[in-house]
Amino acid sequence: MPSLLRTEAAERADLLTVRHTEVVLDLTGGDEGRDEFASTSVISFVASRDADTWVDVAGWVPHADLDGRPLDTEVTDGRLPFTVSAGEHVLTVSAVMSYSTDGEGLHRHTDPADGSTYLYAMSFLDAAPRWFACFDQPDLKSPYTFEVTAPLAWTVFGNGPSEQIAPGEWRIDQPCPLSTYYVTLAAGPWASVEAEHDGIRLGVHARASLAGPLRQEADDILEVTREGFDTYHRLFGVHYPFGDYHQVFAPDFNAGAMENPGCVVFRDAFIFRGAATDAERVSRAGTILHEMAHQWFGDLVTMRWWDDLWLNESFAEYMGHRVTQGTRRELWTEFGIV
Repeated sequence: MPSLLRTEAAERADLLTVRHTEVVLDLTGGDEGRDEFASTSVISFVASRDADTWVDVAGWVPHADLDGRPLDTEVTDGRLPFTVSAGEHVLTVSAVMSYSTDGEGLHRHTDPADGSTYLYAMSFLDAAPRWFACFDQPDLKSPYTFEVTAPLAWTVFGNGPSEQIAPGEWRIDQPCPLSTYYVTLAAGPWASVEAEHDGIRLGVHARASLAGPLRQEADDILEVTREGFDTYHRLFGVHYPFGDYHQVFAPDFNAGAMENPGCVVFRDAFIFRGAATDAERVSRAGTILHEMAHQWFGDLVTMRWWDDLWLNESFAEYMGHRVTQGTRRELWTEFGIV
């Protein structure tokens, strides 16, 4: 798949304004060894002029239409081209996509401890089209709704408040516009500890085989989370805007953590299985606070293009250290050493 050029992104951003994206996923075969899943995106958008453009999708597309008119479904280098006229449109793309094992797209893990299956989605940097069709660039934000069908024993979390509307049926709504690179989903028979703070529903989740260590670590994780929200609310003057705040400690996660709004994903090595040192707990606190800082700087306010990623990350790293100042999780010594 060729890289998206900045000139191409600027041209598409000038052409399109995305109003809403609905993604419908059928994950019912995810625990049965099936390698593929069904994903349908319904994207409402406005075009500023008549033009040729494309939607990003990495999978087999049996059906696509624009305003109910069928489109050619041939995908070339991850792009499904189409032509728009000026005005409002609805694009529907139905695709069959593959679960991943490399930590990008919709990753599937089978826990060797008990055979349970877990899914999580990693959309950074350009992996979003591996699990849903989208206009994949940072400055084409959209509100999202997810309709997910999953095995009956699973729970499903995502970027907004998650509601089980029927057995095996889940709905997630996020009215705040999101960039594609931090859209996520986590599904499986998770062990969970839930709480509430300042009107925000909190959740800490790990695979069921780590239920014991999760319960032992949850109080410390939630204490850091509450302190972080109090400090960021005071410093930024803007209340956390994304509804629920889930922290999912996922298996096989190949980054330290990812700041997905409302559903931050961490590697599950942060759920300590035995005695942990003060340094390990302080380091975990710094990571939690780093990702929380991104909820405002990176998620609520987002870089237009990737050349500002350094500013996004450096600010979050600074805030992760600053918020620990004067607490028992002081990080400034580590900062000075680095």
